[in-house]
Amino acid sequence: MRDFSKIKRIVVKVGTNLLTDESGINEERIKDICAQLAELKNMGYQVILVSSGAIGMGAKVLKHMNPVVHIPLRQAFAAIGNPMLMSAYQRELDKYNIIAAQVLITKSVLNNRKSYVNLRSSVSTLLALGTIPIFNENDVVSTAEIGNVFGDNDRMSAMVASKIEADLLILLTDIDGIYTANPKKDKDATLIRTIDKITPEIMSYAKGKGSAFSTGGMKTKLYAAEIAQDGGCATIIASGYENNAIVRIVKGEEIGTLILPSKRLSARERWIMDAAVNGTIVVDDGAKNALLCNKSLLPSGILEVKGNFNEKEVVLVTDKDGIGLLKAVTNFSASDLRALAGHKSSEIDAILGKGKRDVVFRPEDTSPVEHNV
Repeated sequence: MRDFSKIKRIVVKVGTNLLTDESGINEERIKDICAQLAELKNMGYQVILVSSGAIGMGAKVLKHMNPVVHIPLRQAFAAIGNPMLMSAYQRELDKYNIIAAQVLITKSVLNNRKSYVNLRSSVSTLLALGTIPIFNENDVVSTAEIGNVFGDNDRMSAMVASKIEADLLILLTDIDGIYTANPKKDKDATLIRTIDKITPEIMSYAKGKGSAFSTGGMKTKLYAAEIAQDGGCATIIASGYENNAIVRIVKGEEIGTLILPSKRLSARERWIMDAAVNGTIVVDDGAKNALLCNKSLLPSGILEVKGNFNEKEVVLVTDKDGIGLLKAVTNFSASDLRALAGHKSSEIDAILGKGKRDVVFRPEDTSPVEHNV
């Protein structure tokens, strides 16, 4: 048995292929999920649902059976499918006197410190009111071209879990967990029950993607588990077709694959770690050694500044060979740093005028480099 006795906040993610069938919404599947979420609430847990399915539902209503690739079409199908999805959830949760709260976000909401703090406050309030917040990516306005798309709801659920300080992330899929090979093709494939660290070997076991309307696959779930792991959140990857899987997982049954959490970072560190970078600062060996010893970055250690960014935005810091050292919130804009590069802190006032900070950033404004920056 697994020991989840100390967890309080749980994020459950369900995918498109679990929620839809040839006729559209799989009402029985949603009924089952809502019954389990209601049971978790009765057990005293705070529950958040991340639900895919809006695009698939919209597509099937319009009898579009092919993969939805064209962005305007994805946005249109999401606009049609979102209210259907929420109606289905609320209809079932009404049976348990639970109110569903829809939360549609883009990646930029989590990247921006102010909107992230507001979101975290809103979610905390919704949970305190006894609701079940239901998250989905705002596909109606989210596009890769403008850089605010998560790419898949697996990673979005992990970022949400990390940023709202969840204790457990449950990723429900159509496979029992992480296998050493594809169990549908290899009879010798073995289920991995527990993973301490996601290595290249573990990642090599995951191939392919889900249904025609989904964007994820087992590899994206492992990427998501890395994000959650770094945020101090455990992850379970398990089959959503397993009877009463969510409740049984929380009660400690060894269902699926458990990815253990790392040491929990502070809320600010998690925000920096998961935020998209807006530029790059290249530092010399002296500055690199100082940063690795948990020291501040001084302008004298900067070799190059890449990209355009404003002060208080997140940047990637690399050594001269391009190896990522950390992510940081800079006290200066890109143009100011280009003017300061190689100069001493005592020269800042003469170059930029008075009132500026004496360091580029301090240790408390940094976080480890996120996987797949």
